Amino acid sequence: MVDTKTAIDPITAQVVGGALKNIAIEMGHKLARMSYSSIIRESNDFGCALLDENGRQLCESVNSTPLQSGPIPGYLHGIKEIMAERGYDFKPGDVILHNSAFYGATHQPDCGFFVPVYYKGELIGYSCSTAHQLDLGALSPGSIGIIDAVDCFAEGMQFKAIKVYEEGKKVDMVWRLIRDNVRATDMVVGDMEAQIATCRIGAERYLEIVEKFGLETVRAARDYLMDYSERILRHEISKIPNGTYHSVGYIDGYLDSPDPKRKDLKFVVNLTVKDDEITVDLTGTSDQVDDRPINMPLAGTTDMAVYLTIRTILLDSKKFGYIPQNAGMIRPIKIIAPEGTLANPVYPAPTISRFCPGNALADTIMRALGQAVPNQICAGIGNLYMVAYSGMIDKKYWVYMDIMAGSSGGRYGKDGMDAIDVLYANTRNNPIEDIESHHPLSVTRYEFPDNAAAAGKYRGGVGPIRDIEFTDEGGFSVEGEGQKYAPWGFDGGKDGTPSKLIFTDQEGRETALPSKVPYKKTHRGETLRIVGPCGGGYGDPYERDPEKVLTDVQDGYVSPGRAKSEYGVVIIGSGINREATKNLRIAH
Repeated sequence: MVDTKTAIDPITAQVVGGALKNIAIEMGHKLARMSYSSIIRESNDFGCALLDENGRQLCESVNSTPLQSGPIPGYLHGIKEIMAERGYDFKPGDVILHNSAFYGATHQPDCGFFVPVYYKGELIGYSCSTAHQLDLGALSPGSIGIIDAVDCFAEGMQFKAIKVYEEGKKVDMVWRLIRDNVRATDMVVGDMEAQIATCRIGAERYLEIVEKFGLETVRAARDYLMDYSERILRHEISKIPNGTYHSVGYIDGYLDSPDPKRKDLKFVVNLTVKDDEITVDLTGTSDQVDDRPINMPLAGTTDMAVYLTIRTILLDSKKFGYIPQNAGMIRPIKIIAPEGTLANPVYPAPTISRFCPGNALADTIMRALGQAVPNQICAGIGNLYMVAYSGMIDKKYWVYMDIMAGSSGGRYGKDGMDAIDVLYANTRNNPIEDIESHHPLSVTRYEFPDNAAAAGKYRGGVGPIRDIEFTDEGGFSVEGEGQKYAPWGFDGGKDGTPSKLIFTDQEGRETALPSKVPYKKTHRGETLRIVGPCGGGYGDPYERDPEKVLTDVQDGYVSPGRAKSEYGVVIIGSGINREATKNLRIAH
């Protein structure tokens, strides 16, 4: 392991750090521009990063999802472990493909590509990208919603540190194997090639920085910036009173299953602060579900739910500005996750649908931390839905993956955010025009629900409603959460509302579906409706400014009846009856 502690002045270190950050940003923009699938170019479900020769993260693309960028060091650790077992090594010109969830990857669809970077014959780092691939040949079309996978082999092709380029030469047989085993072949391979091109761009830019500043200076800046990020996080942790903060959260699991081990699953969080360190103990969390894919790899999902949630809460960018996202961020945090639980499953447990459980774990961690820093959290979040739509046109598969936004709870000083990805990810909404121009689908409804915002001094955000109609024969599968357990209210705020999933057939008959649906064939004119969950309220609703309540009524967030019953605000016509409001609030 190479380690340097050469002295460097703060200005030079920040200049080098800014250059590294810009490389990752450029990698992200170019990957989005080069990619074929909307899951990458529109939803930004990808990550880019540079690692040093020891596998420590130097920088990550801030224009992508942290759930993709953050796990990249874990991918490399897994790659090194496998290569050591097999007697392989890195060489200039190599490109390695990896997606094993039991060797650092988040889940199998998130394929990572790694390019070792050499300078004057010395390995000095790695240029890396991860992205969600549309299809890997799993048991049903698409790479989300495979909710009936019984083990990791049912989730699609596994790539364990596979060289797709070896010393600069393309390994054609590997690419042929991929083409022969995935649906939507040109799109999947096109996205993979875009990832490789992105890694090569990152490698070139990294070498340019090394040439400009010198390797010793770049390494000194690396050490300085890692220590800097660690020091800031430790300082914020040290402000929290020592002690253990406890919370429990639940997820639906498989509500339609007769097996009690598959549903009403529990996360237990004991978050202990001791001076400038945090230990997150997940002992008591439900056992893994051996034959259903809602288990979360410890490295790649569980650790990210912990690291990213703590980082987000304690290091608010509005207060601190940009803080280098590097390996220093994880040093003050320890995770305890017993083997065989949802948070640390044992091979070969399936993990492809780990996103929503991970979000629920992050939400539970936030609830625990909220006992110590109540002004720095939001109330409970509305989780997401992911749908794989698919079909065939002229004997060729089309696949579209839709990420349906959730919502955040109310926050200290601010209302919750509507229709967003939440907590440990920040994927984007896919435009209607993109959906309808590329696939036989029509978005017939996309709006906010009326009278749905959870009451609070700061109201909860609302999740959207979206109807997607099939304009040709096709099918879909769904993974989601939040039909049974509503987002929690905080400090007197009301709980949010659960989600719904409704299928309408050709005859107009509506069927309520659970939050997880295995592949279902559809016909022209049939529609899938998702009603997103609404986040919890924050603070006593009777403390909300009456003018804001009036605005909420005018905007459709709250009805006049709820304004009176939950906020103590009497709305008459287009205005506030201030005398009646005053009396009602005094009586409360």
